[in-house]
Amino acid sequence: MAAGGALLRALGFAALLLPALPRGSPGSAERRCFCQVTGHLDDCTCDVETIDAFNNYKLFPRLNQLLESDYFRYYKVNLKKPCPFWNDNSHCGIRDCAVKPCPSDEVPDGIRSAGYKYSEEANSRAEECEEANRLGAVDESLSKETQQAVLQWTWHDDSSDSFCEADDIHSPDAEYVDLLLNPERYTGYKGPDAWKIWNSIYEENCFKPQNVKRPLTSGRGDDGGQMFYKWLKGVCVEKRAFYRLISGLHASINIHLSARYLLQDTWSEKKWGPNVTEFQQRFDEVVTRGEGPRRLKNLYFLYLIELRALSKVLPFFERPGFQLYTGNQSHDAEIKNLLLEVLHLAKSFPLHFDENSFFAGNKKEAAKLKEEVRLHFKNISKIMDCVGCFKCRLWGKLQTQGLGTALKILFSESLIEKIPESGPSYGFQLTRQEIVALFNAFGRISTSVRELENFRAILRTMR
Repeated sequence: MAAGGALLRALGFAALLLPALPRGSPGSAERRCFCQVTGHLDDCTCDVETIDAFNNYKLFPRLNQLLESDYFRYYKVNLKKPCPFWNDNSHCGIRDCAVKPCPSDEVPDGIRSAGYKYSEEANSRAEECEEANRLGAVDESLSKETQQAVLQWTWHDDSSDSFCEADDIHSPDAEYVDLLLNPERYTGYKGPDAWKIWNSIYEENCFKPQNVKRPLTSGRGDDGGQMFYKWLKGVCVEKRAFYRLISGLHASINIHLSARYLLQDTWSEKKWGPNVTEFQQRFDEVVTRGEGPRRLKNLYFLYLIELRALSKVLPFFERPGFQLYTGNQSHDAEIKNLLLEVLHLAKSFPLHFDENSFFAGNKKEAAKLKEEVRLHFKNISKIMDCVGCFKCRLWGKLQTQGLGTALKILFSESLIEKIPESGPSYGFQLTRQEIVALFNAFGRISTSVRELENFRAILRTMR
């Protein structure tokens, strides 16, 4: 994040990175990138300006503080799973692609020993679980009653409410990663391998027929994307939303790579900051033939979906028996209060997305469509194991799991309403992995919206 003095220093680097793009009147660079990113969003009643003000000055600072806490900074992930779709063992050899896992003794005891779902019942046995010898041990440290609860939770995860292919956190290959020490930023991973990932996601998992080409892809034809957008406008709101969510996620990732770009790499130091060239290549209206502003609007659409999920899941976290358990009792209580503050802020947003339009038709057809959407998204979560850059794979897996968790929440409203104030909730449950992914994924989207303000400021200075 470049703000204040850091932003002014970054402007010096940015001046060296300006692309050979069409020039016009003062401020034209800003208008080219953001010309259509204003006012109301398609399929929504909300507008971009309301989101900017709410996110940048209210929610983002508190959310950022929350994600720096021990509970949310450690994420357990298996980066060694083979790609299930094609034989490709090539991995990015660039040093910035590497991920540094945490030695087990650096992870708080409460997180290492409580790798199962939290409820009042489970938390009452936290001390017993801390004595487990195996990392993430559960079964041998729990009573028969709680073991049965774990079995029920596992069954629930395998049910039709799961939108992601989750890692087996008990696998020997699963390791804890400190997200603060492995930030999402530009790694140099690009070219055919990276293109293959996104092409597989868009072409095979976004309900799109093969004869409808996306704009700016090979074989797109000369219609400027007219056939694609005619198709998109004609599909049901659920399938249109699915495409926009994936496009928004793609846009968010591209903003992170542009905002945390390696500007200087010498023997004495590395400097990361905003790369205006990279940003304009991905979002300038002229360079992207009108696609850039659409991508940014899809980012805002994704923001509204994940924000809505946070507002809906508040009752799950408000229960007195729910704890963000790390082993530090006073700190855990403080972080839970901060978590509830963030969730209440999310709920206070005045123009929430109305998800009631989703799957609202014939019940049988709606159930069939929901299952289709779930399986498509689950497939996308599996594709993340094909990403050759380990750092990109880490953040790809986390963000798809976070979005999948948000969808699970939105489509479990009736179950959330039935959650008892005390005791375990078998109808609706979240694992620690899902909780960490949900908030960190939204943190990435929130950061992207905040970074857009920085890029607007930089582009405004261009003449």
